[in-house]
Amino acid sequence: MKRTTIGSVMQGLCYGFAALLFAASCANDDTVQEGKQKENNIPAGATVFTGTSQPGTTTRTAILNHTKGSGASVNWSSSDKIWVKDDAGTWQQSGAAVFPFTNNSSFAKFGLSGTYTGASHDILYTNKAITGSQPQVEIKATQTQSAPNNFDHAGESGDCGIATASRVGSGYNFTLNHKASYLCFIPRSSNPYVNRSKLIKIEIMCDDDIAGTYNMAADGTLTLASGGSKTITVTTGSGFAIDNSTEDMSKNATYAVVAPGTHTFRIRYWLRNTVDNPSGTIEGTVSKYITLNCTAGAIHDVTANLEPHDYDGDHYYMWDAKQQYWYGYEWTHHNPAWQPTDYTYVSSFYPRNNTDNRYYNDTSTSGRLDATHSCAIAPNANEMSWFVAKGDPHYDQYELWTLMGHLYKGGMWFKKKSILQSEGNYNKEYSASGVGTDLRSTILFFANSAVEELPLISSKDNFFYLPYLGIYVDGRLQDVGSQGFYWSSNSEPGNSDNAYLLQLSGSGIKVNRFPSFHGYRVQSMD
Repeated sequence: MKRTTIGSVMQGLCYGFAALLFAASCANDDTVQEGKQKENNIPAGATVFTGTSQPGTTTRTAILNHTKGSGASVNWSSSDKIWVKDDAGTWQQSGAAVFPFTNNSSFAKFGLSGTYTGASHDILYTNKAITGSQPQVEIKATQTQSAPNNFDHAGESGDCGIATASRVGSGYNFTLNHKASYLCFIPRSSNPYVNRSKLIKIEIMCDDDIAGTYNMAADGTLTLASGGSKTITVTTGSGFAIDNSTEDMSKNATYAVVAPGTHTFRIRYWLRNTVDNPSGTIEGTVSKYITLNCTAGAIHDVTANLEPHDYDGDHYYMWDAKQQYWYGYEWTHHNPAWQPTDYTYVSSFYPRNNTDNRYYNDTSTSGRLDATHSCAIAPNANEMSWFVAKGDPHYDQYELWTLMGHLYKGGMWFKKKSILQSEGNYNKEYSASGVGTDLRSTILFFANSAVEELPLISSKDNFFYLPYLGIYVDGRLQDVGSQGFYWSSNSEPGNSDNAYLLQLSGSGIKVNRFPSFHGYRVQSMD
């Protein structure tokens, strides 16, 4: 992340225009190109206030010519207006900007009716009308960018500023100080699934408000007044290319206006992919986290390497089998058709009986049976009940990940074992239903619903993620992206043909019992 500050430079022109520039901290100033002076088009008798901003846009200020680690310049739009406090202390709105030089919208002048006789007058730039004594700006929760590396939506999205205009002759000059903060996202990826996708939007999430309607103090400080939003979404129309392995702003640089302050963000890069999901088009997210001091009047460069997590196909097992479901027939080592990598193919090379080390642990028992092979690393049935009852499960239906050559999304977040233990909500010897209830020797079913939102960003390190990795049944892969199944270390009491597991889906979270000959995932949840 690189922060570039916004400065201002006064240019002494014969008409008293003030040059407004975004400048890098290294003082990378733009050079003013003088053109042919145009006719004023200012109503007779109006007081002229002059300022800056470069080729015009359709709505309000546009921030442009930004490069990573450097500054930017600012253009006025032909529809831009400013607000000036008159001699009576009342805010008055100017007419639309008029450009005195051909092909140079960095300079504009504004005509105002009313009485202005002071040596100086206060100026505001905002996207909200001032109807009383309290100026406001709306930092939009929904922002739209028309093309890569194009920030012409700055003004309408919430760019704002203050200035003190000083008398020069019969008019006034001013230099605007910008009071919003700005983010520039510059993603890249070497991941082929990402390279074949389009960046369709960026969702900027925070535990505190970063958008809404803000009161503007005399010094430009912004204070939330109403309509606070903890999320800003920048949409990109049909999407930007993201096939660059190194930073390339011309491909996908995306901008946002945000409220100043120190914020910890969850940045969700939304991708649309039309080729890598077995069912067709898939839209989902790759998430990153960053803490920024979003100072007023600064552009913050946020770079990101987008790499969806890849899950292998080697951790599906029948319950407590000695070897994984496709051992010796892995899709990575042999003909991929031996191990199905999606639901379209059924393979005959799956385990059939207990002469195969891939077959489930079918030890005969009249009571409790604990895993001694692959599932010994998994939580026992009691522990799984605590994840269900006290794990504060949260859906994450959109985070992207890959499995055996395909792109999927969906999973669930749970509080970590260490967090549950610190809260007194974890026990190996009895279930969440209470002391004396041991699922290892008692058949019991647990179910709970999940919250359909992500955990708070401030608590993200307290959670772990389980994706919907599906199941193998009789040689067919199914339910990937819609359900997740994770074996426990216990069979059903008295019946090794069924075993306890953790079942995840859109309908909720369960400790359930399923046939031991199904191929489910095995992992530790410590």
